[in-house]
Amino acid sequence: MATNPYFDNFTNTPEQTLIEDLIIESIKIYGHDMVYCPRTVVARDTAFNSDSLSKYEESYSIEMYIKNVEGFEGEGDFLSRFNIQIRDEITFTVANKRFTEAIGDFKGQIRPQEGDILSFPLTEKIYVIKFAEHEAPVFYQMGALQCYDLRCEQWEYSGEELDTGIAAIDNYQELY
Repeated sequence: MATNPYFDNFTNTPEQTLIEDLIIESIKIYGHDMVYCPRTVVARDTAFNSDSLSKYEESYSIEMYIKNVEGFEGEGDFLSRFNIQIRDEITFTVANKRFTEAIGDFKGQIRPQEGDILSFPLTEKIYVIKFAEHEAPVFYQMGALQCYDLRCEQWEYSGEELDTGIAAIDNYQELY
């Protein structure tokens, strides 16, 4: 007998809800308030799978946990042919349930997407989501996914339209 036949971890909804609520509570205790701005794609270039005319018109306040508290990860400062690039990465963790409650159904978006931006008021910087880990097997406790890990880099403004209603974000285009 490999596992206990009296416990079914994958259909046990009360325990899944309990773990999810505990994760949300711990993120609210140890996390930071962030501003999440989903990207609106204006004209997707199918050849390069990019959009140089993106818009950020919505903003949502949500709490997130900084997973790499030792400091920034990634390649660090990188000297290219043209200039110095800062490739610091930071990983934020957001609860699945809180993301759904705070952002709701933004144009069919049910999870954080790559290209969306996060404003971190503590550092007064804006980060772009490079990868949203939505299937980490480590977090399938009791058979459900309770949180997303968002790997982010500092955002480089490149002509996107910013109209979120938050001055710190909307004025970012004037600074850079």
